[in-house]
Amino acid sequence: MNTAWWQALWRRHAHITTPLRQHGLKCDIEFGLSSYNVHVSLPDHSYLIIGPPQEPSSNRPPGEPEGWIVTRQHPDDHALFEVIYDSAPSTDPGSPERPEARHGGSATHLIEAIDQRLTQLGLLPVPPSSTGIPLVSAAPQSRAPEPADLSANADRTSVYVYGDALLALTDRLNGTESHVDAAALLHQILEPTDGLLERLGEFFEAAGEKAKEAEQDDGFDLSYDLADAAAEIRNLGEVLHVAEDRMRALNPPPPAPRPSVTSRLPPPVLPPAQPRHPR
Repeated sequence: MNTAWWQALWRRHAHITTPLRQHGLKCDIEFGLSSYNVHVSLPDHSYLIIGPPQEPSSNRPPGEPEGWIVTRQHPDDHALFEVIYDSAPSTDPGSPERPEARHGGSATHLIEAIDQRLTQLGLLPVPPSSTGIPLVSAAPQSRAPEPADLSANADRTSVYVYGDALLALTDRLNGTESHVDAAALLHQILEPTDGLLERLGEFFEAAGEKAKEAEQDDGFDLSYDLADAAAEIRNLGEVLHVAEDRMRALNPPPPAPRPSVTSRLPPPVLPPAQPRHPR
């Protein structure tokens, strides 16, 4: 969706959806009983509902509740109902709080609990990085183009390796003589799952999450600016989604086959008619 309110709602939940999408899980935002939830589809057709307490409803803004509740359910097997995580403060004075209640609205502990449970169930398409470094994307990476040998600068080692890779792609685009080849290079940028724009959107989302870790007002403000940038980048990809096909269509069509010419012999010359003599 491209509406402003949906983009704002998605940004408010990016700290939840981004790490889950990096694990190969499909996420959506839906309205529950009294607030918005994150709906996560799982490989066995069950799903997770991640949201704040619904009753009583939370007065906090979407995406920043006082606590999170995660349940696993199945549309056909109604006996399957599991509470995976519950950090919401208890409303019953006589009821003990769950251990994770001390984490409140922390997304980090929430995602760790989901990762752990889905790994136990074998339902995590892409497991957490063993190095502890957040995944960039769950989708397979395309091989980066070979960097161009820029004669004057070929012997230097650039610190801007990612910028140089894009520069090499630009050089290849400038050097191609075929619109079909140019379309293939556009595909590297605009492909909605593995293309550069999608990767760039994920990068800004991750940068926003890193800014939030400072737990400062300016860090939260910066995270919203970076989330806005990610949304704009993805919107650009949607605007240009037909650019590849349009570029490919610019290639001149192959010449039409020339009609075959059948050789025809001239009609035979008949001998002149002989005059008829009376008998």
